[in-house]
Order: sequence, then structure tokens, then C-alpha cells
Amino acid sequence: QVQLVESGGGLVQAGGSLRLSCAASGRTFSSYAMGWFRQAPGKEREFVAAISWSGSSTYYADSVKGRFTISKDNAKNTVYLQMNSLKPEDTAVYYCARHRLPFGSARGTDFGSWGQGTQVTVSS
Repeated sequence: QVQLVESGGGLVQAGGSLRLSCAASGRTFSSYAMGWFRQAPGKEREFVAAISWSGSSTYYADSVKGRFTISKDNAKNTVYLQMNSLKPEDTAVYYCARHRLPFGSARGTDFGSWGQGTQVTVSS
């Protein structure tokens, strides 16, 4: 059973940046795609970004494309989400997740393991 621990959330002003990290336990981290999702109060969880097992393919929600960058360091068992030009509508709890397969997708049901989440709040 893999454990995922997110960090890096916090309070930032609109236009600012944050980098989220997700550290994974286990020796099979490099074999799976990883992703980030978010859930704002009163809203459903939504896909943010995903990355394939090798890091060669990335996928983004239209709402974050051009502002967020997902990356993966297999040597450190860590996946990152660099968030730039943050907007108040980016405020949410951000969750890291491990895909069931090596290649990523945007469907939440394709991800089998989830972290506990980290809060990101963007003030206007």
C-alpha cells in the first residue's frame, strides 16, 4: 500500500506562486503515472494535472494550462506541482494521487491511491 504525503500549501496573494510536493512511499513509484486533483468548498473534486511514469507526457485541465507545471522525480519518489499566476478561483484542497497504470489520464477513477490533501488559499 503506497502512502502519499502532500506539502507546500498555504496562503498566497493573487498572482503569486506556490510549489506543492507529494512524497510517496514504496519502491514502485517510478512505474506509475501520478496526478493532482483539487476540491473547493461545495464543489466536486476536479482534475488538475497528470504525468506519465517517465515524465515524458503531461496532461492539464484547461483552467490551469500555461500556469501550472507538473513534474516527477523518480529518484526522490516525489511529484511536484508548480503553480504560478495563482487566482482566487484556484483556492481548494489539493490532492496527490497515484494512477493505476504507467500512463496518465484525467479520470479520478483511474487513480487508486490518494494523499490527505493540502490547503491552498489565494487571496484577491
